[in-house]
Amino acid sequence: MKKERNVLVAGANGTTGRIIIDLLKESTNYNPIAMVRKQEQKDLFEKENVATIMADLEEDLSHAVKNADKVIFAAGSKGKNVIGVDQEGAKKLTDAAKNAGAGKFVMLSSMGADNPSVSEELKDYLQAKQNADDYLKASGLNYSIVRPGSLTDEAGTGKIQLEPKLGKQGNISRADVAKTLVEVLDDEVKKNQVFEILTGETAIATAVRS
Repeated sequence: MKKERNVLVAGANGTTGRIIIDLLKESTNYNPIAMVRKQEQKDLFEKENVATIMADLEEDLSHAVKNADKVIFAAGSKGKNVIGVDQEGAKKLTDAAKNAGAGKFVMLSSMGADNPSVSEELKDYLQAKQNADDYLKASGLNYSIVRPGSLTDEAGTGKIQLEPKLGKQGNISRADVAKTLVEVLDDEVKKNQVFEILTGETAIATAVRS
């Protein structure tokens, strides 16, 4: 019986983060560890029997990754603190994960992070994401960087289109993004790869392995 892996989820209290936690709870391979900033969030997850760690992406994170075999970065400042959270927070967590010997780091990025000037309005955010992605790529950690299109709150279809570069804009539900992030936790799936996803016709488990 293979022991379940502990997966630290940064941004666990966000909309996508909560879906990730639920998927990990249902999984036979993984145990979620919710990383949260506030005591009331901690209480909430612990009520659901989810292991929780209090940590702030702008502070020391070494304690947060102690028991984590893998890490999913799904945190975001919603534009309020793109440098502190989306960029430096991701870099700090990358460093902490590496120092702790984590087996894989899955980064929720964004379409356009390869070319921040595509959007005047989102330029600062995309630049922060690009910097965080580049830092992870250079870290030596085993990584998967997932770049979805615009996120919606619609029900997931379980199906996506996936390419290193899709060459078009579009939408995808948070549920399908969360499922993709969990699917690529496997060490060998999309190892050290960056790819874009939109809603599509291919089952997620197949798409990430083809």
